[in-house]
Amino acid sequence: MPPRLVLLCGTSFSGKSTVGRELATRIAAKVVSLDEINARRGLWGGDGIPVSEWIKTNDEAHAEARELLAAGTSVIVDDTSSPRFLRDAWRKLAAEADARFTLLYVDTDPAVVRARHAANRASRHRQDVTDEVLAQHLADFDPPHPDEQAVYFSSIAQESDWEL
Repeated sequence: MPPRLVLLCGTSFSGKSTVGRELATRIAAKVVSLDEINARRGLWGGDGIPVSEWIKTNDEAHAEARELLAAGTSVIVDDTSSPRFLRDAWRKLAAEADARFTLLYVDTDPAVVRARHAANRASRHRQDVTDEVLAQHLADFDPPHPDEQAVYFSSIAQESDWEL
C-alpha cells in the first residue's frame, strides 16, 4: 500500500498538534511540524514571521516529507495550511510521490480557540501567540473549500471519529 500524506489544516489552538500526534500512532506516520522546523531555525510564529522566512520553513517541510514518502513512510503535516495555495502544493507533492492524500480540517470554533489561547497564557504549556498575531490569523484564515474534499474533524470529536 502506498504511503499517505495527511495535511492538517486549522487555526492556531485548534488542536492540530494533538490530533496529529494521536493520528500518527494510529497510522504509523511521522509528523512534520512547521512549528518545530521554525524552532530549529530560531523562529516563533506566535511573534509573527516574515513571509520570506515562512517560505523557507515550508520548503524544508516539503523536503522532509518528500524524503519520508520516498522511503515509504506516511507523513502527517502539522501546519495551519492556510491559504489554499499551500494546500494545493501539498496535494501536488503527494501526487508526485504516489502517496494517498488526505486534507484533515480541524474545525474549531473561534471562541474555543480564544479560550485555549487564554488558558495557555496561564499555563505556558506552549509558547505564546501575541493577541495581534492571533487576531490577524483568525481574520485571514482560509478554510478548505468544498472542492478540496477535506475531512472535517472537530477537535472535541469522539473516539469513533478517528477513522480517515
